[in-house]
Amino acid sequence: MMKTMKNNDKVYADLMISNGNIATLDERGTMARAVAVKDGKILAVGSDEDVAQYKGPDTQVIDAGKRTVIPGLNDSHLHVIRGGLNYNMELRWDGVPSLADAMRMLKEQARRTPPGQWVRVVGGWSEFQFAERRMPTLEEINEAAPDTPVFVLHLYCRAMLNKAALRACGYTKDTPNPPGGEIQHDSEGNPTGLLIARPNATILYATLAKGPKLPLEHQINSTRHFMKELNRLGLTSIIDAGGGYQNYPEDYQVIEELHKRGEMTVRIAYNLFTQRPKEEKEDFAKWIRMTRPGEGDDYYRCNGAGEMLVFSAADFEDFLEPRPDLPGDMESELKGVVSLLAANKWPFRLHATYNESISRFLDVYEEVNREIPFDGLHWFFDHCETIDEKNLERVKALGGGIAVQCRMAYQGEYFMDRYGKEAAEHTPPVRRMLEMGIPVGAGTDATRVASYNPWVSLYWLTTGKTVGGEPMYREEDCLSREEALRLYTQGSTWFSSETGKKGAIVPGQLADMVVLSEDYFSV
Repeated sequence: MMKTMKNNDKVYADLMISNGNIATLDERGTMARAVAVKDGKILAVGSDEDVAQYKGPDTQVIDAGKRTVIPGLNDSHLHVIRGGLNYNMELRWDGVPSLADAMRMLKEQARRTPPGQWVRVVGGWSEFQFAERRMPTLEEINEAAPDTPVFVLHLYCRAMLNKAALRACGYTKDTPNPPGGEIQHDSEGNPTGLLIARPNATILYATLAKGPKLPLEHQINSTRHFMKELNRLGLTSIIDAGGGYQNYPEDYQVIEELHKRGEMTVRIAYNLFTQRPKEEKEDFAKWIRMTRPGEGDDYYRCNGAGEMLVFSAADFEDFLEPRPDLPGDMESELKGVVSLLAANKWPFRLHATYNESISRFLDVYEEVNREIPFDGLHWFFDHCETIDEKNLERVKALGGGIAVQCRMAYQGEYFMDRYGKEAAEHTPPVRRMLEMGIPVGAGTDATRVASYNPWVSLYWLTTGKTVGGEPMYREEDCLSREEALRLYTQGSTWFSSETGKKGAIVPGQLADMVVLSEDYFSV
């Protein structure tokens, strides 16, 4: 029998879902038929008969029509606060099946974009998803949009600008290459429109930041649209990883206003991302005086520091380029920041792609832990595509977690070209992380690499395939559908210190649920 209580005191539900196939994700993996909700929390779960006793005169009843119901999805790493500011200005190629379709969409978008604004395609796609299996050319982009500035971002590695965008940015034959980036020039010295990370992606994002912004009220509207789109895909919670050009508190004005208005439809726990190279410790010292982890409520709360802690530890992946070596002063800079955070009991996260970098990060963490014990402090790495067994053991010993995202679904072909098929079989080694008992949360790292669509990530975790259909992982290393779903619900709660508060459909937890259009377990 499912967890219910006798309703002798006549407690009535605000909402009931009946006639459903409810995957509770409780400890036994029980399936139920009905659920009752009171004051935003699960009141009772069980059969239709069990839960019917909580139906009162004002209870809203939803007939699920035997559809599958799951706990609300929770993305462990998504840039929703930053992404919402621009969402209404973006053309999304997520899931578009052919380059011909993508270029038709680009042409139509350019035609309806008002003067002064840009067309922006900012992540969420791979050329391998297209039937043509190739990127658009600069000639095709210029033909589709001869007059409207166009910026097309491709992963962390490159961006394509049409001639109108080059003019808008002021890039000429005299514009120098920034450190770690390249403005490609033709034989006559003129910029072609291709920007390349070598391997630093700063040139890509600095160029994107040159585009016009929406006025405040439009940013608010844009963010509401983005949250509704996430809701449509089953997301009820996310952990926001900050992001470049996302300053606190200035660029949090929009989400603060939506929270104040009671118009947030996604729960957000946000991490603070430093923006000033060589002044990162000062940033975090300032923020420690302004806020603290946990400050806020169930809809909007501070979660801690990262994913950028110091710029010298920027371990951004670009599998079209060789692995970069981090500078020699990284350890001293990272130690200063992590010591400050540990002393003030601030959870922290760090973007970490390569095992070689992770080894150096862990050297710092272990040294800090000897001086200022972490003592149960929630810290974690993001991504960890090439982490090895030894470093997994070190993460486990320090009480850390690993948030994994479906970046390899978009870049697996590039990784295999550079490092080989065998090396790709454990990128990242999610099955081994779970066997070792390391906390793991699933997500996307949207919006500038992967799509924010959680079902792409769940597909990747369960099939081991890229969006182009290329198999990467051995069958025994892929997750079952229930295992993957648990990482996308309960698993992610550890990373916002909310274990037991949401992630399952059991009495007492937050009533975050999704009624699916198709049965996830069999479709």
